[in-house]
Amino acid sequence: MEHNIEKKLDNLLKLQEIDSKIFEIKKVRGALPDEIQDLEDELVGYNKRLDKFKDDIENKTNDIEDLKNKVKEAKKLIKKYKDQQMNVRNNREYDAISKEVESQELDTKIFVKKSTENEEKIEEIKTEIKETKKIIKERNEVLKSKKGDLDLLSDESQDEEKKLASLKAKASKKIEPNLLMSYEKLVERQRNGLAVVKVSRSACGGCFNIVPPQRQAEIKEKKKIILCEYCGRILADVIVEVVEEKPKKRTKRKTTTKKKATAKK
Repeated sequence: MEHNIEKKLDNLLKLQEIDSKIFEIKKVRGALPDEIQDLEDELVGYNKRLDKFKDDIENKTNDIEDLKNKVKEAKKLIKKYKDQQMNVRNNREYDAISKEVESQELDTKIFVKKSTENEEKIEEIKTEIKETKKIIKERNEVLKSKKGDLDLLSDESQDEEKKLASLKAKASKKIEPNLLMSYEKLVERQRNGLAVVKVSRSACGGCFNIVPPQRQAEIKEKKKIILCEYCGRILADVIVEVVEEKPKKRTKRKTTTKKKATAKK
């Protein structure tokens, strides 16, 4: 069982070593992938806005056409009512027709006003479309530049990444599924990509909090998988610090006064 745990920890360390190299390659790219994704999402939003503007213009254009038709119908009715006024038989009929004429004239004014408002709104939308297209053009130029930078960096590390991906696939197969899943979740949570570390100088190699001596002894035994109580990383081993002994300084023998006096003679 102990040998089995030791083997699991060794396999995890090997996988971590591969992942750390992959992490370093991605680190060189910096925030470029995220920046590119943000720009692409932003452009999707702007293009949707353009589509909405186009729909608004189409709807308002249709409304204007409909209002113009209503104005034409209202003018026809006004002419019809005025013609009828010429043939009325009494004042009551004349007043009734006059009210219809006034109503149609009022409707005509309302239709014309709404049509004018829609035309003004269309002009405003066209201005917004122009500004949005300008922003889209600027964002596309930035996106193109960033993609070029990313492609250049990716080309430089492409062979290394393929090699590491192959090694990672092989190393992952040596780890049982549940343990591998826990490891991957730990990697995702850590900003530096470290999920499996060693204890160095009595501290966790991930968060650098002190690991008590008794805990270190348990880690060295490798009888069970032990996690750091502070950051949750797997503590796979303890690096034993080798203290080099400093060479002792040779002390010079003091010559006595008697010997000095004899030497003078």
